[in-house]
Amino acid sequence: MSTQSKYSARTGIALVIANMVGTGVFTSLGFQLLEIQSTFVIFMLWLIGGVLALCGALTYAELASRSPRSGGEYHFLSELYHPCVGFVSGWVSLTVGFAAPTALAAMTFAAYFDSAVGDSLPINRNILAITLVAFITFVHGRNRHKSADLQNWFTGIKVVLIIGYLAIIFFLAKQPQAISLYPLRGDSATILSGSFAVALIYVNYAYTGWNAATYITGEIDSPETNIPRVLITGTSIVLLLYLALNLSFLYAAPVETLAGKIEIGIIAVEHQFGQWAAGTMGAVLSILLISTISAMLMAGPRVLQMMGEDYPVFTVFSKLNDGGVPQRAIYLQGALAIALILSSTFDSILVFSGFILGLSSLATVLSIFMLRRKTKGLGKGYRVLAYPFPPLIYAGVMIWTLCFISINRPQEAVVALGILFLGAAAYFICKSKEV
Repeated sequence: MSTQSKYSARTGIALVIANMVGTGVFTSLGFQLLEIQSTFVIFMLWLIGGVLALCGALTYAELASRSPRSGGEYHFLSELYHPCVGFVSGWVSLTVGFAAPTALAAMTFAAYFDSAVGDSLPINRNILAITLVAFITFVHGRNRHKSADLQNWFTGIKVVLIIGYLAIIFFLAKQPQAISLYPLRGDSATILSGSFAVALIYVNYAYTGWNAATYITGEIDSPETNIPRVLITGTSIVLLLYLALNLSFLYAAPVETLAGKIEIGIIAVEHQFGQWAAGTMGAVLSILLISTISAMLMAGPRVLQMMGEDYPVFTVFSKLNDGGVPQRAIYLQGALAIALILSSTFDSILVFSGFILGLSSLATVLSIFMLRRKTKGLGKGYRVLAYPFPPLIYAGVMIWTLCFISINRPQEAVVALGILFLGAAAYFICKSKEV
């Protein structure tokens, strides 16, 4: 593949930012406030989630730099553990990992847009969400040039709109709420509680996407040097944006007004500037989510493409069209997202997908120790800063969080484990067909 036909580092950073800044940051605060009312604890929640994502990004940067092939977790786990482990991870990406976040973002887009137009234009939210997914799927299925243009433009619009929103809230708010970032009595106990751990799943879900560029590693120009820069730069930008956004929500509206609500951004603006501003904000936030949906539909199909190169049963999805993209894999990913829009509720998708994606990223981060052992610490490429602390921090917090989820939301955990077992069964079926 020629340099001219590859994605630039700029597109890679846009992909990471667009994957991360989506549904989670504009919806999860309401769920967190049902159990946690301390501003300090909320701030620590998002800070810890950001540091955790950065630790993951540092680790993935070394994995991708030293083994530059597309596919993300599927490739890393196949190489460093066993092909079965990689296959199960690819199965997760295929069935849930990208389809679920795409469905969530599309559902949130429809909710925000519907709130923006109000009664003036009756809208079927499911139809609107499905139409958007279908259109973006079509664009990404054409060629790499159109795909990159769509991603770059809408990510640029997203960043500009977020900065504009923050400026309006912090400089023009008429009735700002008092915010204290000092810890209160009992905050330390809250941080160590099950409620904090469950809330961290929502935060981790909001930060999901810091690894997005590893799914198209083989299509990035000079991946050995660009992938680490893409992952670390993109994740750091989003960390700062998330802290600012959540402070702006708490600055603009009372906790009791936000608790339990999904349309956090609209509620915050409406509280300060009235119904007309809320409608405008709904339209703005819906536009932000277009780049998120685009990023998911851009990265996810590459996992199926790599599986198609490795397993004959999926070969049909590895074929590139004349535009250099895996069109059939992209179309299948879009169809799965549409199926989830039609069949699932918002909260169940969020917790379930957050749990199963956490398991996948945990296994991948721990694989860095396998890589170091196999290469005895040698090899070209990026090396994790302050190794082994970033992977150990990520693994420790993720294990703690997943344990609490298993206790507090056992139904979602059982379904997630069921998906993993189905993936393992599918692997052995695929292998038996090769004999």
